[in-house]
Amino acid sequence: MFDFLDSGQYDLLGAFWVTAKLALYSAIGSLIWGTALVSMRVSPVPLMRSFGTAYVNIVRNTPLTVVLVGCLLGLNQTLSITLGGGRSEDIGFRLAVLGLVAYTGTFVCEALRSGINTVPSGQAEAARALGMSFTQVLTLVVLPQAFRAAVTPLANVLIALTKNTTVAAAIGAADAAFLMKEMIENEADALFAVFAVFAFGFIVLTLPTGLILGWAAKRLAVKR
Repeated sequence: MFDFLDSGQYDLLGAFWVTAKLALYSAIGSLIWGTALVSMRVSPVPLMRSFGTAYVNIVRNTPLTVVLVGCLLGLNQTLSITLGGGRSEDIGFRLAVLGLVAYTGTFVCEALRSGINTVPSGQAEAARALGMSFTQVLTLVVLPQAFRAAVTPLANVLIALTKNTTVAAAIGAADAAFLMKEMIENEADALFAVFAVFAFGFIVLTLPTGLILGWAAKRLAVKR
């Protein structure tokens, strides 16, 4: 049943390595972008608040496939933006990272905003009474506690991000989902085995993330 694994025709480890890099780069970018978005959403500047709110509500409710295809059609094919990539696979990978960051950052933003809501308002007021600016209050008082309170929802977002990388195959990123599509076409008599292999691969990618961040959530839980 699993004879196709011994043929050497498919670079299974290479495909999952691309998926792992796609998830890692997108996770880092999403945490940065999501933090920027939540800073806008709680900003005292109306324009920044309006932009953050509109961006989150629009992008979060847009299907990820539409976001990724929009990156391909809008940035690459219309504006000829390659993000420094030469081959089509490299361009697809970088556009996929960009699209995943733009999409997942909205969920990171909402997870952090829920964490901010757990911080007693009196702490921010006390910090402002000491003469601290909004940026200082946010970075030194509010966000550190918000991250601690939001570890569990952030873990769910990052696990979902790893599974969402499968959509990147739609724009030519040579990840595990792209290889799975090829194997399904070529190995019609072993479809169950193909699905089992890729299901196991994604479990290997996502399970450690859930366990590590679950442990971190218990260690970093804010005692009220």
